[in-house]
Amino acid sequence: MNIKDVDIAIVGAGPVGLMCAYLANLCGLSCYIADKSEGPLAVGRADALNARTLQYLEIAKLFDDVYSHGKPCNTSSVWSKGEFVSRQSRWWDELEGCFHKHFLMIGQAFIEQVVDSRLKKANLPVKRNASADQIRMTTEGTEILMSNGDAVRSRFLIGADGAHSMVRRSMDISFEITRPEIVWAVVDGVIETDFPKVPEIIVFQNETSDVAWIPRERNIDRFYVRMDRMDFTLEEAVSKIDQAILPHRLSFVEMEWFSRFSVKESVAEKFSVDRKVFLVGDACHVHSVNGGQGLNTGLADAFNLIWKMNMVVKNFAPEELLDSYEFERKPVAQSVVESSGELVRSTKYSKAGTHAKDYVEIVAKRAGNITGMGIRYGDQKSGDLVGERLFDFEIFPFASQATQTASRIYTQMDYSRYTLLLFGSCFDLPKLKSNINVIAIEIISPAAHEKLKRNADLKNLESLPNAECNASASNQFLAPLTRYEGQALIVRPDGYIAAYSSVTEIGKILEGYVYES
Repeated sequence: MNIKDVDIAIVGAGPVGLMCAYLANLCGLSCYIADKSEGPLAVGRADALNARTLQYLEIAKLFDDVYSHGKPCNTSSVWSKGEFVSRQSRWWDELEGCFHKHFLMIGQAFIEQVVDSRLKKANLPVKRNASADQIRMTTEGTEILMSNGDAVRSRFLIGADGAHSMVRRSMDISFEITRPEIVWAVVDGVIETDFPKVPEIIVFQNETSDVAWIPRERNIDRFYVRMDRMDFTLEEAVSKIDQAILPHRLSFVEMEWFSRFSVKESVAEKFSVDRKVFLVGDACHVHSVNGGQGLNTGLADAFNLIWKMNMVVKNFAPEELLDSYEFERKPVAQSVVESSGELVRSTKYSKAGTHAKDYVEIVAKRAGNITGMGIRYGDQKSGDLVGERLFDFEIFPFASQATQTASRIYTQMDYSRYTLLLFGSCFDLPKLKSNINVIAIEIISPAAHEKLKRNADLKNLESLPNAECNASASNQFLAPLTRYEGQALIVRPDGYIAAYSSVTEIGKILEGYVYES
């Protein structure tokens, strides 16, 4: 028997489990991850990353590995009997503090392969063809007996093992499933067609809205086809597609993936047990694919959880911090079930018979969930920034070089630490703990911003007296924004605001981050 002692054990190496392991490694935590599969997914499953997930990938330094391989998409259109009806994108246009105002259409398989490769390079390969046979709680954490002969002792155990989670069942956590009797086909392939297609999501309005056309990466397209019975054939699903696009024609040159699935909806009774065992992704919430929220919600679970484990393991936070995982993520899971459920039911039921129109109106109403940008934690209070996502904004480095290269604030964040953002002031800070990174932001005028965008010589800008005064800041930038002017923000590793004050009263929010004298 091989005994492994780690900070975190992860059962399940789908995209969420892989991301948990990757983030743990970023934080310097030891990790063991296992999956019963032979390797990462090759084709199929989820098909889009939303705007919030793209911000997460920037924090985790995975963005460049992924973005260029996908296809941006921010519009939906409705067609009926071969005629264009309408096109919508206003829910993207209206987003504030968001740079990537679109989905990135890219398959789950690609995400798994990228993160799996990163783990191998970090000497943290997934233990394949291995499942958890037995889980036991201990005073220090958990012990897991694996089918490959490993005995894993860990401070924390994460169940990322899907809707039929062995970890969840071992903890006897209730997971009551609702089945609305809606069954879909999913068809991926390379097509030939005379349909006037552009890279957008198309919903077809016929007797019902039972066919949706989704752009994908590379040269493939995806079709969702509502069938409402499990014993259908691929030929029957393709026939429905043919009917939806009439009078146009479509044929599959190559078929990459075909699957049947029935809609299931459930949220686990608990997301954690005794601050030792935690559930993420499909292990604690399942729902319809409508709205593209499954993969994105699971990845958000990972980003919410791992930094908290890191702070506890390194004694920067008490164990009570771990309780906030369920407190924050369970309401999100419930809202995702509600929004995806409303969308999927609208494809079958419509009082006015306007299924496709109803569908896109629900998308607009539920855009906060679907884009990920409307998710916040805690109670919403007017003017209270705590629990809100940090708005994204353009920044320029203040440096001696003649030209400045623009980037954005999310690219400067460190997932292993909090970020203290100081907007436009000149002072020295007390000595801070190593779990907080300090960035000083000097607000510049629109005219100065235009010069910087043109790579103007910094010497030609108007006076910037405070720009290099924050000696405590590890990085200093210029930014053309007013939203946070005069404020100090402590931003969590996952990009949500933990505390804020005016820069002149910064002592109010530094408790717990300052070394004792």
